[in-house]
Amino acid sequence: MSVRELVVLGTASQVPTRHRNHNGYLLRWDGEGILFDPGEGTQRQMVRAGAAAHDLNRICVTHFHGDHCLGLPGVIQRINLDKVPHEVTAHYPRSGQRFFDRLRYATAYRETVGVTEAPVAEDGVLARTAAYTLQARRLAHPVESFGYRLTEPDGRRMLPDRLAAHGVKGPDVGRLQREGSLGGVTLDDVSEVRRGQRFAFVMDTGLCDGVHALADGCDLLVIESTFLDEDEGLAVEHGHLTAGQAARVARDAGVRHLVLTHFSQRYSDPEEFERQARAAGFEGELTVARDLLRVPVPKRR
Repeated sequence: MSVRELVVLGTASQVPTRHRNHNGYLLRWDGEGILFDPGEGTQRQMVRAGAAAHDLNRICVTHFHGDHCLGLPGVIQRINLDKVPHEVTAHYPRSGQRFFDRLRYATAYRETVGVTEAPVAEDGVLARTAAYTLQARRLAHPVESFGYRLTEPDGRRMLPDRLAAHGVKGPDVGRLQREGSLGGVTLDDVSEVRRGQRFAFVMDTGLCDGVHALADGCDLLVIESTFLDEDEGLAVEHGHLTAGQAARVARDAGVRHLVLTHFSQRYSDPEEFERQARAAGFEGELTVARDLLRVPVPKRR
């Protein structure tokens, strides 16, 4: 059965707390798994969440600050220990290649799996599969950082009333889908476009064009909200977003489900992030992330 969901492995910025692990997010997209920003402790959080190394097909690192990548050594070594039978591709800023090299070979271990390195140097498409297109956009942070966007190809939704009106039924429906027309009836006559689902992952950044481009029309947007609005000065100084800023981005982009995460340890009341996001005018589905939470991708309308 196809599963599309976000598994939250960690939600803390900079340092882990008693209740929040360093960053880590696993997107399950049908039969694939994409691991985003594996911070320290990610391997253990995967065990707690019931996720295995075999579930991983890609690793996407936004930037090389420790809370977003210190879990890479353990994850990569676990991939090799478990002898994952399929290719695992790693995306990360090319400017941080020296950091990736150090993390990949932080200790001695036996390499049994070829992790394919596919660094990111500019905005654009990173991969196209039958299930999705993966893109990267540059963000605004003191070190080079990229956000990621996954877009499912548009499909077609067959309309039973139109099929019946044109007398198309049984095996002829499949033929029409494959061939585009049948007996003078076209696919457009009996179907409509089914918009592909869209997911975006936006971590450490100030407001910039990349944030808005990544968020545009997303069904599920995972975005940092390190600070509350009263600390906007700190957010600007350190290249981060506030809860209100993140919510306004989602509001203006038409996001259906907003997931706020990457919280500073200075805050003890997570509900305040939700209050400020609502005050900023976001009316869609809203989740203030917590460790080990599972967030389904919204069903198509």
